[in-house]
Amino acid sequence: MSLRARALRLVAGLGLLGALVVPGAVTAVAKSGESAHARLNHVFVIMLENHSFSSVIGNTNAPFINSLADRYALAENYFGVTHPSLPNYVATISGSNWFSNADIPTQTFNHRNLVDQLEENHIRWGAYMESMPSVGFTGTQFPATASLYVNKHNPFVLFDDIRNDPSRLANIKPYTSLAHDLNSGSTPSFVWITPNQCHDMHGGVFAPVAADGSDGTPCPYGSTKDDPNDAALKQKADDFVQGAVTTIMSSKAWTGNSAIFIVTDENDFDASNPEIDDWETAEGCCDSPVLPDGYRFQGSTGAYDGNVLDCPNDEKQCTYGGGMIPAVIVTTHGARHYTSDAPYNHYSLLRTIEQNWHLGYLENAADSVQVHSMNEFFAH
Repeated sequence: MSLRARALRLVAGLGLLGALVVPGAVTAVAKSGESAHARLNHVFVIMLENHSFSSVIGNTNAPFINSLADRYALAENYFGVTHPSLPNYVATISGSNWFSNADIPTQTFNHRNLVDQLEENHIRWGAYMESMPSVGFTGTQFPATASLYVNKHNPFVLFDDIRNDPSRLANIKPYTSLAHDLNSGSTPSFVWITPNQCHDMHGGVFAPVAADGSDGTPCPYGSTKDDPNDAALKQKADDFVQGAVTTIMSSKAWTGNSAIFIVTDENDFDASNPEIDDWETAEGCCDSPVLPDGYRFQGSTGAYDGNVLDCPNDEKQCTYGGGMIPAVIVTTHGARHYTSDAPYNHYSLLRTIEQNWHLGYLENAADSVQVHSMNEFFAH
């Protein structure tokens, strides 16, 4: 059965996903991991953008990412929570998209989040944003005319209890601080990395910013998969990931049991699908939101963009997931040459982090029926 067919079956069986473990994983380890708690010293998340599983895995424009997927581990049924970007980022650190399905940059959220949990348990954390101009920057984008850094890809500044706390903002730094911090005496245990929009496969910066091109500019949007612009975006993201993973693995932080999760937020943009707001698919799992038929989508200004959700088969409501996306898991001592087809999404990633440090569970990450931890990847 094809990956796409499996995904469609998963969506159809949404109510049964919690109990479902799809057969066919490459190695013999086939369990949810809920009972096999694995203690990780350090957890790293590298969040890329807007590309589906089929766009990245097996693609020659991303050789390093694919080498990691082959050597370490791959979750081949991992989904974005929803569309578009901002609610996926918010969901990943709070367990809910909080009824947002728009990239409105002035949105903020007054809810508990992963930072609250980590700090309550005295666990160091750090977030590293490429092209962010200064520590704790709370502006919506930078530069003002180029949008290399955008706050919709930085979920930490979207939560009121982080953006209004100078001590917490001090942990949100330009990416250039990462190497130093990983080799310091106060290395964060949880690390989030967001590349800029030229290095995360998003694109949309049409003129050079850095004279030497080190920031990836220019990086126009791709129009179709693997057209010259799309191929360039993948190559630039692959180079960034190689640099980031090399920095992590060569640091003092890559000791004991540690893991790097490399994921995209959602699948590809596809303007031929206005009924799902111009996305490739709205497949999902694991508590992805369910929206009513006729839901009106909003653009980044908050104005309705003219697209209206058209649920299939005249259904009154339907799952609005983020589509199947790549998820590569690199570990110091975990699985090798391993592929799992268990259903996961960003809530699963959050649950895994929370379970690792005994933090309790936020919102949908607490749903042990539909949302499973990813501890199978840490088995030897």
